Amino acid sequence: MTTPSVIVSDNQDRGRQAPAAFRSPAITYHPAEARYNRQPYRATGRHGLKLPAIALGLWHNFGAGSDLENCRAMLRRAFDLGITHFDLANNYGPPPGSAEETFGRLLREDLAPWRDELVIASKAGYEMWPGPYGDGGSRKYLFNSLHQSLRRLGVDYLDIFYHHRPDPATPLEETMQALADMVRQGKVLYVGLSNYPAPLLQQAARLLEQRGTPCLIHQVKYSLLERGIEADVLPTGARHGLGGIAFSPLAGGPLSDRYLHGIPADSRAASASPFLNPSVLTPERLSLLQALHAIAQTRGQKLSQLALQWVLRDPAMTTALIGASRVSQIDDAVAALQAPPLEAGTLAQIDALLAGH
Repeated sequence: MTTPSVIVSDNQDRGRQAPAAFRSPAITYHPAEARYNRQPYRATGRHGLKLPAIALGLWHNFGAGSDLENCRAMLRRAFDLGITHFDLANNYGPPPGSAEETFGRLLREDLAPWRDELVIASKAGYEMWPGPYGDGGSRKYLFNSLHQSLRRLGVDYLDIFYHHRPDPATPLEETMQALADMVRQGKVLYVGLSNYPAPLLQQAARLLEQRGTPCLIHQVKYSLLERGIEADVLPTGARHGLGGIAFSPLAGGPLSDRYLHGIPADSRAASASPFLNPSVLTPERLSLLQALHAIAQTRGQKLSQLALQWVLRDPAMTTALIGASRVSQIDDAVAALQAPPLEAGTLAQIDALLAGH
């Protein structure tokens, strides 16, 4: 079998123009007309918003030092392939804030006519500026962060705004009230939570329900190599009608096919990146990656594609949030959705491998 591919014709698939009210001679990009046939759109828990199965995160490849034209090409290709959901945070860069600035510029120059077709998310919760008001979950910090994000992005509202992490120094009621008020003020359409353990997730979801602003979605670290949320966090989110979005579905790189035979010289692990420590790539871990890769090959897939399908097998998981440094990685991720569903036998084989390691 060969790896499935997604083909977009640049000449025949771009017939629909931007709405007349939004046309500008400065915008030369026109998205693929068939973009909504490229991947499924899945319900976000019990809410009406549907999200693409694959979403694009702009974590650390859209900062100030990034190649702007490469960023442009990735955003265009993503939208051509039906990726409508773009995930940011106030501190994404580097430096913090620069990923939002890059996306804001490219939105203005390329995607502005299609703003209503996009789901733009940002977050606040980690340290963003010095002093007592630049971190955490206080009302002041969250509203100041939201206003800064709106300015950097150049938009009037965000589709989703997350509290990025729990803050034990701030009463949970204060944080949830701030999120609910953002929706009431029209600055945010939906709110989400990220990195919340099950007990706090349950409390926060209840507080938001009581305030008439149910939580839309929770963002969790989830992959073949990190399954700790399955026992409690995922069921808690499902009970409250939340959608789920998995970040690091490729475990920060090891499930991306690049580390099957060690650490490449030009890889993240070799660059002293804080996001992937070479020490985790033990001989035992490499053996596991190779065994998973062998399963992927029997399905005509790359390991990365198998890993994405596996994350999305769970009905509690709405979306897999990928990062990308080049267009081909986006192609591969969306192509994974064309493969047949994972059979029970394959899932049992994967579970046996993971249990053994």
